[in-house]
Parts: sequence; structure tokens; C-alpha cells
Amino acid sequence: MSYEIETISLVGMGAMGSFFAPRLSEKFGGRFYLTAGGQRKERLETRGVTINGVSYHFPVAAPEDKGVASDLIIIATKGYSLDQAIEDIRGQIRGNTLIMSVMNGVDSENKLIAAFGAEHVIYSFMRVSIVMKDGVSNYDPARGEVHFGEKINREGNYSERVLAVKKVMDTCGIPYVIDSDMLHGIWYKFTCNVAENLTCAMLGVPFGMYRNNEDANAIRDAAMKEVQKIAAACGVAVTDADLEKQDRIIKTLPPANKPSTLQDLEGGRRTEIDMFAGTVIRLGEKYHIPTPMCEMYYHAIRVLEYKNEHRGEFGM
Repeated sequence: MSYEIETISLVGMGAMGSFFAPRLSEKFGGRFYLTAGGQRKERLETRGVTINGVSYHFPVAAPEDKGVASDLIIIATKGYSLDQAIEDIRGQIRGNTLIMSVMNGVDSENKLIAAFGAEHVIYSFMRVSIVMKDGVSNYDPARGEVHFGEKINREGNYSERVLAVKKVMDTCGIPYVIDSDMLHGIWYKFTCNVAENLTCAMLGVPFGMYRNNEDANAIRDAAMKEVQKIAAACGVAVTDADLEKQDRIIKTLPPANKPSTLQDLEGGRRTEIDMFAGTVIRLGEKYHIPTPMCEMYYHAIRVLEYKNEHRGEFGM
């Protein structure tokens, strides 16, 4: 089957979507569009989006539009929006359509495979720090990358599907990595997300706190060890060397940058706490592994969400 990618759809025009949209639009023009319906479609068409100081108005197709199909669909929504995204793209799927979910978490590929079949799904995740406030996205285009591939990839022997996506990224100048073991990459990122993202969100501090604060790192390290055990129970080895590497990486991020969960709390938005800590807790129950750190994260951040929703009750 040919996997020549000529049309591309992007679902989700938040932080991760902003990483792709300008570069895809520049090279694919009218063959690139956003998928959105209702008020969101209207907002994107009338207000557009601002990315790194530039205002964009990308073409938008509603899920119910007839005759719309895509060769590549990139899903960049929040975790709690995946079920809606699956419904929104049903009309875009054809025989050779490929779907990449760059969203956080460890189970989006499984959900997409259940909905559309493994033949349509490419494994993917992102490593990038993006600041988004009031619908305005800012990031360094030279930092960060999208990771993608089959479950297992061997350089020089990539599948036709992987080569087709690689050609898109090369054409658009989008930084990427094709991991030899995608499940390891997904779980490694998830381990980092849970420990670093949720510690910052719970304490209300930016990434820079990890540069020299032993207490923040003690919380982070304990959580990473907890998720490491869950990954092992799921058959994925996130090693001590991985955690040591991440300890070096986290200290190179711009110190004022904030993770997505903290940005969501500060913006009064719903967080992905269920996808992060909730997933670890559920897997811990399944495999009889204690998860006290993630239980702390879960309840603490739910309290902060409640505080946002009931500010009047607390005189704020």
C-alpha cells in the first residue's frame, strides 16, 4: 500500500498543535487544515491563533464536512478530549490514512487502534517545552522534537509508513527522532511528565526549581521511582540510567518555563491529572504496587482544581 502523504489534518490547536501548524501550513498550504467543530471552529476562523508573535488563520474543516479525507492525521489534544477526537476524525479515514497521537499519556495508541485498527496508527510522543497563555503560544522552534515510529524501528530498515511520515517532517523542517523502541520512549516521557509536571503543578513552581532545590528534586525523584515500577509491571524497562539522564535534561530547560498542568491551573482550566496520576494509581491497583506519590498528586491537584472552580467560597 502506498503511503504518499498529500493532505494533513491537525486535531487540537493548543500548545502541541502550535508546534506543527505553522511549518505544515507553509509547505502544504491548502492541503493542511485543522479539524474542529462548533464554537471552536468559529473561534479559530474568526480570531485565528498567535504563535511566536505571528497571527495565523489556518483552514478549518468541521467533522461533519463531507468529502474531507486525510493521508495523515495528527492528534494533539488534551487527554480528556481523545474520545471526542476519535469521533471527529471518523469521516477522514480512508484506506491509507495514518494517525499520530502526540498527546501525553501511555494509552492513546491503544484507544486509536481499538477504534480504527493497527494499520492506521503510528506511535508518537513529543518532548518540547511550550508556554501557552490566553491562547498565545511561545516556544523555541529549535528546541524539542516529535518522536514517531512503529513499536520497534531499525535504522536503514524503516517501514513504508515511517518513511512517509519522515518525508513530511523533513520537508517541513520539523525536528524529529525515530526511536528504536517507541514504547520505551512513551513510558520514559510519561515517567518524566508525572514526576516533573505534577510536582511543579502541586507546588506552583516553574521548571527552574529543579536546578538547585533539593526538596523539589526529592519529591520528583520519589515519583519517578514509583512510575518506574509501574512501567516495569507493564513490561517496559525505564532504567536508572534513564532517570539520571533526565535529571541532567530537566536542568537545561528555561528556568521560568512551566509545565502544562501548572499552566492549566493558573489559567483556571481542567487539568490532565486523571491521565497522569490517575493512570498510575489504576495500574498500581491492577499490579498491587503502592502509589502514594501519585495519590498525593491526584488529590492535591484535584483540590487546586476545586479551588479554581469555587473561588467565591474562599474569598478569592
